[in-house]
Amino acid sequence: MRRRVATTLLSILAFGCLGDDERTPILGCESEPGFEVDCQFQNPEDLAPSPDGRILVSQFGDMDGEAAGNLAIYDPETRVLEVLYPDDAAPARAAESTWGDPDCTPPDPKRFSPHGIDLAQRRDGRHQLAVVNHGGRESVELFEVAADGSLAWRGCVEGPAESYFNDVVVLSNGGFWVTHMFPRGQTVVPLIRARLGMDTGWVYAWDPQGGFTKLPGTDAPFPNGIERSEDERYVYLNTYSTTGVRKVDVSTGEQVAEHLLPSVDNSTWGEDGRLLVASHTGGLGQMIACQQLEEGACGLAFEILALDPEDLGGGVILRHEGAPMGGATVALEREGVLYLGSFKGDRIARVSRSAQLDAE
Repeated sequence: MRRRVATTLLSILAFGCLGDDERTPILGCESEPGFEVDCQFQNPEDLAPSPDGRILVSQFGDMDGEAAGNLAIYDPETRVLEVLYPDDAAPARAAESTWGDPDCTPPDPKRFSPHGIDLAQRRDGRHQLAVVNHGGRESVELFEVAADGSLAWRGCVEGPAESYFNDVVVLSNGGFWVTHMFPRGQTVVPLIRARLGMDTGWVYAWDPQGGFTKLPGTDAPFPNGIERSEDERYVYLNTYSTTGVRKVDVSTGEQVAEHLLPSVDNSTWGEDGRLLVASHTGGLGQMIACQQLEEGACGLAFEILALDPEDLGGGVILRHEGAPMGGATVALEREGVLYLGSFKGDRIARVSRSAQLDAE
């Protein structure tokens, strides 16, 4: 109960700056023209493209790791959703631990609670999926994704003391960058600091040789989503407070661009090379209602923006609240269609190009 109260306080402090209209829960599974929903999910907080053309889904448990989740793969054409991990074969497939920290043991499958995910191809040609896990420990779990979309655990890295991760991005050398929101177990004060624009966390870099180091220039109020440039020179950091998206040169720590907007969650790369960013614009009543959701979907108002990776200029390509789905945390583009995940609810949305705004 104490953790549930803390989570509610986190939500109030993080989001309590705009109106009080409640549009949750959204019951039923009716779509709208250009905004189609599929309601067979558990909190599909983050999405990543699979090598076989399907979509990898992080089915979120909760921030405290008390609710279990899983990794799944979704075929948007057939609407088949398959849980990949954990499953009955997970212990057998955990035998090869060749990535990450050699001393890190497999996660407890009964407590596995994924959050942010990222998939990238390593220099050795293999596809590495990194997953933030809150269940039983604060860690980044590393999986290999085969050409057919199958999954095998390959290792992990446990976070430093008091680390509290959110999102992760894979590097070509097998390492990763991961956002550290604020010290684990210190919810209320850091959230007040974040709302005031004060730094609470940063980005950790991890590589097989040097372990964890703090990425220069990434101190920020409530670091959340993260992306990287193809050459790994720049990190794109989202702050879930009042400062928006930052572009930082990782070699110097210099901030070279910024886009101001509220409550920014995850980012992905669009098919035209722009950065697709999910931002929550709803108010206190909406967020409290979403946190208390027991069925259906969250109706929290949100926007999806498309930003130029050079100067972070750009604008809104989708604006929505209420039915058939709100609270979008990520937008993944495929052939001009946006697939939206959410931190709370039973559905993803498929938004056609015709339903998107012109932000050229």
